[in-house]
Amino acid sequence: MGYVELNVLNNTAHLPAIGIDLGTTNSLAALWQDGRPQVIRASGETGILPSVVNIRDEGEPLVGRVARDQAVVDPENTVFSVKRFMGRGLADVAIDVATQPYHVSETERGLVQIKLHDRKYTPQELSGLILLKIRQDSCRALGVEGLRGAVITVPAYFDDAQRQATRDAARFAGIEVLRIINEPTAASLAYGLDQRGEGKVAVYDLGGGTFDISILSIEEGVFQVLATAGDTQLGGDDFDRVLIDLARAELADRMSPQELADPGFLQAVRLSAERAKIALTHDPETDFHMIVPETGLRWHRTITREEFEQRIDSLVARTLDACRQALSDSGLSTGEIEEIVLVGGSTRVPLVRRRVEEFFGKKPHTELNPDEVVALGAAAQAQVLVGGTRDILLMDVTPLSLGLETVGGAVAKLIERNSTIPCSVNEGFTTYADNQTGIDFHIVQGERELASDNRTLGRFKLTGIPPMPAGMARVTVRFHIDANGVLTVAAREESTGSRAEIEVAPMHGLTDDEVEEMLQASYEHAKEDFDARRVADLKAEIGTMQRATEKNLEAAERHLDKETYEEIGEALEAGRRIGSSTDLAEVQAVRDRIEAATLPLAAVLMNDVAKAAVAGKKLEEI
Repeated sequence: MGYVELNVLNNTAHLPAIGIDLGTTNSLAALWQDGRPQVIRASGETGILPSVVNIRDEGEPLVGRVARDQAVVDPENTVFSVKRFMGRGLADVAIDVATQPYHVSETERGLVQIKLHDRKYTPQELSGLILLKIRQDSCRALGVEGLRGAVITVPAYFDDAQRQATRDAARFAGIEVLRIINEPTAASLAYGLDQRGEGKVAVYDLGGGTFDISILSIEEGVFQVLATAGDTQLGGDDFDRVLIDLARAELADRMSPQELADPGFLQAVRLSAERAKIALTHDPETDFHMIVPETGLRWHRTITREEFEQRIDSLVARTLDACRQALSDSGLSTGEIEEIVLVGGSTRVPLVRRRVEEFFGKKPHTELNPDEVVALGAAAQAQVLVGGTRDILLMDVTPLSLGLETVGGAVAKLIERNSTIPCSVNEGFTTYADNQTGIDFHIVQGERELASDNRTLGRFKLTGIPPMPAGMARVTVRFHIDANGVLTVAAREESTGSRAEIEVAPMHGLTDDEVEEMLQASYEHAKEDFDARRVADLKAEIGTMQRATEKNLEAAERHLDKETYEEIGEALEAGRRIGSSTDLAEVQAVRDRIEAATLPLAAVLMNDVAKAAVAGKKLEEI
């Protein structure tokens, strides 16, 4: 498996279903073809898309490498690692916000918003731009006009709000989600562990922004997740932050607090830290250096792998604590684990590989590219869902307990953590006061006994309960988690048969109305966005035409009549004046004017080329 040149699909064939790894640092897509999953890439491209978005003042947003290139020149409008903000509140991401060069706030409902230029964007919208780029690149590489759908992966430890946020992002990108599956399960599929018969597998997944460990039981193609644990705020970004803090500490006597918080400096030091971390993966030491032309800063120091490992040792230890928790929950010992799979680019760090091998007592699988393995597994699952012959059944678990706040602030847990999904649980509740006609429900996720110590997923109110003495009403609440790990809640008053269906709108997530409003806004602005993109493309084309004309005009002047020469000059001058115009018709007219004016010049140049080609040759040689 890995990178291959994909055959272009016939446009009349059924639309493909793909697998997508929407990653913190990088994202990519894969397709099942020729009996195996393969990374989708256009000829000459890697297929890996940096998960970076740059919002421009005008024109379409930039996504991927072109966006990453804007990190230092336009830091306040360039967003990295947006996945860490998905489905989170401002308090959840305080550490990340402290090192970002852009402004982050939240709404009254706790929805994170990132201000870029004069507009605030949700993490779902920005992730949607990344998914849209993946969709467009995949269609271009495969030679198709659309997709049947996609299997999208998420960390096993993603909670309900984060999974809902992922589905919303796909909706913005116009992608039908066939299923959301956990990244560790996808990795196991990529290695074909479903075909090994049976066994217990540990999947250690350390990406750019998240970590999770899953213990799976595989038997005759059935994947059952026995336990999962992890940390949605631990990953390669935190390794980078260790080096960022080192640089800032050593520069504290040379730079003011304002300079250390400057957006350009923050992006420059983040990129420098990432380069040093990657270099230390294969080199015993490297030059940790940084140049910020705007401030005249030039700084460097040598950092050894040993020093780096000492600084990140506590972070790696946190991942092993989660491994112990997952093993305890599964009732297994390290000796009973037969296979260990490493997933995520951060597992390339030598210290991580050593510690994992020491912990489990056996060498982990590293044959596949850890950046690709999740997307490859998602493609395998997509193939199954659209009628593939591979017989696979995935049985994931919910990573955290789900319940309701009761009177006094305690939690009634309806679904315990590590419960196999999909699953449904019914629980009876009643009224607390006489003649109470409604009940407020507070849905929480977590393992603490008090609701205030757990994470709020949402709130809703059931009304229409007939007035009666306290404790007489019988209300049944149903929690249902579907195969994608998404939670819905329904409630029914039993004594009268009155019923209410409640759909939970997670805290820190978008409501359906908000999604529709954002989609409608994108449709309404589609023409102006297209026009802005067309204007930018035309201006680039005008610049190319101007440079080519100016390069050859002087040499060809003696072959042109005076009127033609003057007309070319006037057209070029019009091209220089069009620089600030945003009027599509005006820019198009100038482009066409330059093209028409330079046709005689093109003819002269072609004539010269033809003469040079036949010079000194006989007629029969031509």
